[in-house]
Amino acid sequence: MSQKTILITGASSGIGFAAATQLHKKGYRVFATARKTADLNKLNALGVEAMALDINDSAAIKQTLETIIAKTPLDALFSNCGCTYPGAIEDLPRDTIRQQFETNVFGPMELIGQTVKIMRIQGYGRIIQTGSLLGYVTLQLRGAYNASKFALEGFIDTLRQELRESKIYVSLIEPGPIYSKIRENAKENFLKNINHEDSRYKETYKKMMDDFFKIASKTPFYLPPEAVYKKLLCALESQQPKARYYVGVPAHLFAILKRILPTPMLDWVLWQLVKQEI
Repeated sequence: MSQKTILITGASSGIGFAAATQLHKKGYRVFATARKTADLNKLNALGVEAMALDINDSAAIKQTLETIIAKTPLDALFSNCGCTYPGAIEDLPRDTIRQQFETNVFGPMELIGQTVKIMRIQGYGRIIQTGSLLGYVTLQLRGAYNASKFALEGFIDTLRQELRESKIYVSLIEPGPIYSKIRENAKENFLKNINHEDSRYKETYKKMMDDFFKIASKTPFYLPPEAVYKKLLCALESQQPKARYYVGVPAHLFAILKRILPTPMLDWVLWQLVKQEI
């Protein structure tokens, strides 16, 4: 049986790093992307074939895929890169919202679209996208991020329908809280883009600075990135992979509450969750 190959984006830390290293140990040929040289060196040292990629660069996306295809067929893509630009909707500049969508939506859409063309020629493939609990319910002060993840839901659902008669399978992995650097990185985005001193949310933002941007958040049910890897493996190796894989108690719970609760009651539950967090 030939070695399976996978391209993983956003592999510098957290979910992507865990997926890259675990799949490499399992025998996959892993091409993993990151932006910083230090992260690429770390991946290479572990035997992963690391590649520099800025998901917002169309030429870089094209070059990355061409480089891989010149070496081997591509069995799977795990589109995992993403970031968050927190802040109340009334405080978000248009350029900040645009950057959120460039990284979380437009870049992945372009990469996936180009990958589909390759897999069409091959006649097979797997495409797995990291979604989020916040792709089907929303939390305050994350308007741009919520919207980007909701957009990914619609994109991936459409893609799955378009590929229905092919042997290219499409799945979403939708985690709840996962230990990663996304909140730490969000702090830099927040300070750079939000005029928090002049906002009506000034006091709320102060509380966010004290706790929200730290990994050791008060949010319960945090899981390690390896929890996502287990679902990724199911999406990669199941004969009939699911359309969605929920990771963690909150992800499963809110998928159910979204269906059964009236909107005002769901809003109240989500409001209480934010109050506990900040």
